Formats: sequence, structure tokens, C-alpha cells
Amino acid sequence: MSAPCWFIRSAARSLSRQSPATAPLCWRLLLGPGSANSRRSMSSKRQMDHLERTASNYRQNALYPAQVCGIVDESETVKRLRLAVHPDFSFKAGQWVDFFIPGVEKVGGFSMCSSPGLLQREGVVELAVKYTTHPPAHWIHTVCAVGSRVAMRVGGNFYFDPLPSDPSADLLLVAGGVGINPLYSILLHTSDLLRLSRSSGGRDYRVGSAHLCYSAKNTQELLFKSSIVEKCAEFPDKFSCNFHVTQQRAEVEPRLQPFVKSGRITEEELQAKVDPQRTLCYLCGPPPMIEAISNTLMGLGLPKDRILFEKWW
Repeated sequence: MSAPCWFIRSAARSLSRQSPATAPLCWRLLLGPGSANSRRSMSSKRQMDHLERTASNYRQNALYPAQVCGIVDESETVKRLRLAVHPDFSFKAGQWVDFFIPGVEKVGGFSMCSSPGLLQREGVVELAVKYTTHPPAHWIHTVCAVGSRVAMRVGGNFYFDPLPSDPSADLLLVAGGVGINPLYSILLHTSDLLRLSRSSGGRDYRVGSAHLCYSAKNTQELLFKSSIVEKCAEFPDKFSCNFHVTQQRAEVEPRLQPFVKSGRITEEELQAKVDPQRTLCYLCGPPPMIEAISNTLMGLGLPKDRILFEKWW
């Protein structure tokens, strides 16, 4: 399903010169009369689970309106939302949003799975949300429709945002399950930077390689797999990936076979991609997986400060 994504820009144009302190105004414009009571109820202790878990993380002050302008089924259990956002909305590849839903007390926390470049080009961001009974995810899967209005606030210390003057780094991206979301955003951002560098003859950004290790139960649960394979074909000298499946029963389709490995991510694969001087590793997935991979990488000589991770709940 889809709808025009440009509407939010005209609807919010009067806010485009406001400072972050105008967030309450953005919220009132989004929800209309009675929003002050809704906002107060959203700060109650009952819905603080995501906010409490991320209380020590950086987050912006501004709360911006957004409208759903597209919904697709990314898999049997994951919906991908396309949201038109306020002109002042910005984020770095890898960050997440506090997701506020009118009438839902709980605040969601979802990583962007699109690139900052898509936001600049089209004024939209994308979120991929797995079904759970948690109220925000349940609302997305059972109530949300094209035209639904929400509000979002960006946060997170986990991101990839190099400057043109930064030295080149080789990325090792390790994802488990829906932990692929922020890493896919980083992969897309890297491909945008590669195009910029190539169009400028190498004057903008020094982009190294990127290898993705992505683990899921089966190939049906591998999100964005077609796009990831396309990126590897577009930049064969820069991008590579291995899809690890732990409970695959059906035959793997031919186009994925070169990339699919049975079983968990191995130390041998990680070792082949680790250079302590050049590798920058981003991890996102279940906490036990992150702990195990982090320990393996440090055992391979990768400094702790070059291992960045986001644990999702």
C-alpha cells in the first residue's frame, strides 16, 4: 500500500524554522485537541520500558510528527513502514526512534532500516517491525494503515557517520534476526558514500570494504536479502555477505545459494575479516550473541573500542 509522501512537508512547513524546543508544538499539531492529556499519560511509569532501557543513551529533544505513507510485508512476521517526516527530522545511519502512537500508552523503540540519503532525497524514513504482543508493535501489525499519524524522536549512540576527512575503515557488520535493521541502514549509507566518492573521483569520503554476517532461523526470515545481494553485485570489490541459517528445512533458492551457510557465524569467518588496524565492527542482535561475538573478536585482536554494539530486547 502507498500514498503520497510529500504531504507532511507542506503540513509541517510552518514548523521548519522552529528550534528543538518546539517539540510540544509538533505534538499538538499531530494529535489535535486533547493532546496535552495524551502526552501526560505517555509519561506515566506504566509505559517506560523502552525509555528506561535507553535512558542513558543520547536522544534528541525534538519530537516530530510523521505520517505512514507505505506498508509492505517484509516477511511473514515483519512489516516495513514508510513514513513521511517533518523537514527538520534527521538521523545517523544505525540510530533508532522513540515511536509515539496516539491512544497507545507504551512508547515503541525501532531502528531505522533506511539510509539518511533516502531521507534527503525523498523526505521519508523506513522502519521494519517484527510482530509481538508489545502494544506499539501490535498496533503496527493490526491497526496501522496508510495515513496513520504518529510522532518520532531520534536517539542512540550506535551509528556510522564518517566525515570526508576520516581515514578509511573496513566494516564488519554482524546481525542476528531483526538486529539487521540498523546494520542495513549502515550498509545503505555506505553504498551512498561509495557513489559520492566515485562521482567525485575519490575526493569525497574514503570508503573501505563492508562484510555482512547475518544469522536467522531460515531464509524466509532474512530481511532485505534481495537488496543485500544486489548491493554485493553493484559493488563486488567492496561488499560481501554470508547469510547464516540455523533451522533451514526448505531448499535454498538458487540466487541465494552462493551466500547461504548452514549454522552459526564461525570464528574462522570473523578471523578472515578482522584487521585490528582497519576493521570497525558493528553488532546488533540478541544479547547472548553479542557477548559471544564480542569475546571472539577481542580474542582475534580487535580492540574493544572498535567493537560497537546495540542489544535489542
